[in-house]
Amino acid sequence: MKGRAVWGIAAWGAGVLALLVGLPLAAAGRLPDPVATHWSGGSAAPDGSMGLWAAVAFPALVWVVLVAGVAFGVRRGPVRAWGGAVLAFGGVMLAGAQASIVRANLDREDWRDAGSVTGWGVAATVVVAVLAGAGAAALGRRGAVAAPVAAEGPRMELPDGERLVWLSGTVNPWLRLLAGVIALAALGGGLAGLAGLLGAPWVTVATLGLTAAVVLVCSSVRARVTERGLEVAFGPFGYPVRRWAAEDIESARVEDRTPARAGGWGYRVNGLGTTVMLRGGDCLVIRSKGRDFAVSVDDAGRGAALLNSLTAAAKGD
Repeated sequence: MKGRAVWGIAAWGAGVLALLVGLPLAAAGRLPDPVATHWSGGSAAPDGSMGLWAAVAFPALVWVVLVAGVAFGVRRGPVRAWGGAVLAFGGVMLAGAQASIVRANLDREDWRDAGSVTGWGVAATVVVAVLAGAGAAALGRRGAVAAPVAAEGPRMELPDGERLVWLSGTVNPWLRLLAGVIALAALGGGLAGLAGLLGAPWVTVATLGLTAAVVLVCSSVRARVTERGLEVAFGPFGYPVRRWAAEDIESARVEDRTPARAGGWGYRVNGLGTTVMLRGGDCLVIRSKGRDFAVSVDDAGRGAALLNSLTAAAKGD
């Protein structure tokens, strides 16, 4: 898990670094040198400046130090929740500030003539940064929860007065990476629009953001079996959720399925019924109301065994 967290930090760190460096360099021909970089107390007029390359390097250096510190912390101990929150909040804030600085200096002859950085752009950056930090913290806490499992057996004895729970899940890191790349493209487009480098790219940004959210939801799944039946939750935040009551499930089994057989990756509907395909191999398959639903999760055999016992008990078999 730590290795996966470090890779996630590296990917996010590289993406934000590219935005911090790329935004001012893309507009270099339209910026003064030096550029205005400091405004006091909401003043409309700038009161400090840096050379263009210093303005590129300084936030990039701050970001590299921040990423290195969090990555070191992840390797030393369980800091996923706060580390992700710090990087999400800090990355959005730094990138938003860089975009605001570029916009204020764009097409100005002298840095003293730069516009103000206050207004809706700053407010939007703060709101998005807070939401990103809160989301990353929630994702980190959720990923740290241990999963209880039930005992082995093709059909389990259910002791009176005891509740057995089976919980399993699967994550497709490639789909998560794709979601991250699309999200960074959306962030880059939004920042370019905020900086004045693109004219009203908001439809494209919204489309990319929605696509990233859909891919992220399809990148992971958790299945839980309780006396109530089966619950399948999608995405890193466990939403949306599909539920089947125990009495509505006809049977549960394990079946080997591949992406080619299921029709691809993600949420697939075809002649096999519905398949949530995140990796090839054993899938938990239930039959309910004459239709099959399959989900590629680990330890599917024990999940099917417990589910068969619970559905039989619910039907009085």
